[in-house]
Formats: sequence, structure tokens, C-alpha cells
Amino acid sequence: MAVWLIILLLLTILFIVISTVRWKLHPFLALIFSAFIFGLLSGMNFKDILSSITAGFGGTLGSIGIVIVAGTIIGVFLERSGGAFTMAESILKITGKKNVPLAMGIIGYIVSIPVFCDSGFVILSPLNKAMSKRAKITLAVSAITLSLGLYATHTMVPPTPGPVAAAGILNADLGIVIIWGLIVSIPSLIVGWLFALKFASKIQIDPEPDMTEEEISNTMKDAPSSKKAFLPLIVPIILIVFKSISDFPTRPFGDGALRTFFGFIGHPVTALIIGVLIAFLLPKKLEKNMLSVNGWVGKAVLNAGVIILITGAGGAFGKVLQNSGIASVLGESLANAKLGIWLPFLIAAAIKSAQGSSTVAIITTASLMAPLMDPLGFTAPIAKALVVVAIGAGSMVVSHANDSYFWVVTQFSNMDVKTGYKLQTFGTLVEGLTAAIIVWLISIPLI
Repeated sequence: MAVWLIILLLLTILFIVISTVRWKLHPFLALIFSAFIFGLLSGMNFKDILSSITAGFGGTLGSIGIVIVAGTIIGVFLERSGGAFTMAESILKITGKKNVPLAMGIIGYIVSIPVFCDSGFVILSPLNKAMSKRAKITLAVSAITLSLGLYATHTMVPPTPGPVAAAGILNADLGIVIIWGLIVSIPSLIVGWLFALKFASKIQIDPEPDMTEEEISNTMKDAPSSKKAFLPLIVPIILIVFKSISDFPTRPFGDGALRTFFGFIGHPVTALIIGVLIAFLLPKKLEKNMLSVNGWVGKAVLNAGVIILITGAGGAFGKVLQNSGIASVLGESLANAKLGIWLPFLIAAAIKSAQGSSTVAIITTASLMAPLMDPLGFTAPIAKALVVVAIGAGSMVVSHANDSYFWVVTQFSNMDVKTGYKLQTFGTLVEGLTAAIIVWLISIPLI
């Protein structure tokens, strides 16, 4: 049964690729069909298949659906008001036009320490497009660098929930995890940037295919200042950071009203809605029609609708895989092998590739590793921290069709599925393996 589940997973992924690339089937249908096919052929009963699909779809949209809509509204206001372009110009003056991908990678790396990578990519997407347009480079290279920058800290550096949870399960010191997470993630980011320069730069994607340079110049005549334009992005990020700090195990803001307040305003949904309200201040004059169904807000909601449906379908597919038991099968099989520090990486990578969610992969792997820590000799504080980072590295490998982040990156970057596999999937493989090798090298003298 275990072998059949793995073969079925590979066949299902092949179906998604062929149906979307060769048959031009909409990704939403390809993912929903795949969820049903895998569920039926894996032996799940009808009730579990339906509940998995609806729970996966609803759960994914419940966590990032409003965030996607709000982020898209902010993006449209930044674009239409000219704010995205004034931001781009201010950053390009510092980095230079040749270094836009590196700049986006660094921005993503910093943002994703407290912010989920899905939310971070949505928030930063308009800025990324504007900078790429002004620098006259393909969107592919900057989008992938941004994606990999976000992923590096999202999977390995607390206070992102996954690494925090793993540290708690394995009784690892959070401060040591942060230190080693930063040490491992920085070179991983650099390798991700070099990967994007090497491969993504060869694929041409116009950052703003509907806008010419003349239209951009006209838009910038009444554009807000760069400082004002940054506010809809910076304020939500700051609020989310405060929530992460308030949730820290040491409870720096206590357990009273202040923590509750930061928990509310720092929730990604609340923070992004506040960002939307700030975005309303960007136009030189806010008019009623901008907020209407046919105005800027209406355009943003329509744009977000497609992304939300595809992302939700990816969540449904991932949930079916998760509930089929394939994650447990792969995890338990690998747990019996004697692989040292590579063991947590490979278990996390197998579970991540099988069911899509990095957070689920991290928590599941940590739970599998917990009873194995003493027998494997991972008892010292440094050893426990490195195991957490190794799990995080594995949870990057790989982002593909069953991962909601894959669809956020590809849809917001105008990539087709084939290009997404070439860049996002291969890129996360390269970055994850890089991180694993660094952890292994560090562990040789220390464990």
C-alpha cells in the first residue's frame, strides 16, 4: 500500500502538469480533479474524500483568502496611484538597476521572519512588479528571488510558527534556534538569488504588460511620495511583528489586555485591512468610483478571485494527500534508517513534497523525531537546535502543485504551471538542499 501511495502521488502530479500545460486545463479544475482521483485510488472512503476537499479548500481560504484580497487591493491602489513606482525609484537609487533581484530577496528574507511567506509575497508583489518594470528586467527573476528569500526565513527562523512549534516539540532553546536559523538561512538566500539569476533571468515575463513607460510617467505625475507609498506595506508588517513578539514564549507584553490587543491588530487579516485603509490615502483625491464594483477595488477583487480559487484548490489537494496517510507512511519509513542529521531533513522533505504544507511538514516531522532524539544522540542544546533547522530546510523541498505558496507565487507573477515547476519547484529544491548541506557541515564538529 505504501508503494502504491507513492506511485499514485507521482502519477497525480504528472496529471496536473500534463493537463495544465499540454491540455490547457484550468489549474483550479486540474487540482480538484486530482484531489478526487487521488482520494478514490488511494482507498479513502467517499465521506473522507469530500470532507478533506471541503476542509482543505475552506481551511486554506480561511487562513489566507482575505489576506490575498486585501493585499491585491493594496497592490491596485499602489499601481493606479503611482505609489508603487515612486517606491521602486527610491529603492533603485540605493541598489542600482542591476541589483533589483537581490534587493527583493533581502526584503523578502526580512519580512518573512514574522510574516507567513504567502502573505509576504502578496504584500510585496506590487513593489516587486514596479521595481522590475522600472529596471527593465523580467519579472521571473525578481519574483523567484523574492519567493526564495521569503521561504528561507519562513521555514528556519522563529518566530515563524513552524520553527517555533518544532522547537517546542523537541524542547530546543528558541534563542539558539534563531541564531543557527539565521546562520544557515543567509547562505541559502544567496544561493537562491544566484539560482534566480542563472535560470529565471532567461524566462521573459513582463512585470506590467498593460502599462507602457509613457503611462507610468503620466501616473507618477500625481503619485504620492515614496514614504507615503511604503506605509500600506510597512504598517501591516510592523503590526504582524508585534503580534509575533507578543506570542513569544517569554510573553514580553504579558498575558493581559496588551497582548490581546496586539494579537488582534497583528493578525494578518486585521493588519492587511488596516493596510487597505491606509492605501485609500494614496490617490491625490479619493473618489467614490474607486471603491465601487467597477472601480479600483472591483478590479482588485476580480483579480484576487482567480488566485483565491486556485490557491483553495491547492489546499484541497494537499488535505486529501495529508488525510490519505501518505505523510505518515513516508515519515515512518525514513525514521527507521540511520542517517544522522540528514534524517530530519529527509523526513520533512518527503512529507512536504507529499502533502504541500511546510508548517504541517515541520510539525509532523518534529513529532516523529521527538522519541528518536535520545537514541540518535541529539541531546545537546546545539544538536536540538540544528535538528529544528534541518527540519525547516526539509520543509522547503519542494514547493509544487499541492502547495498553496506555489500558486500564490505563480499566479501573482504571471507564470504558467510549467514555468512554475522550472523555477519555483526547482528553486526550492536547490535552496533546501543548500540549507541541509550547511547544517550537515556545521554538525560535523559540533554533534
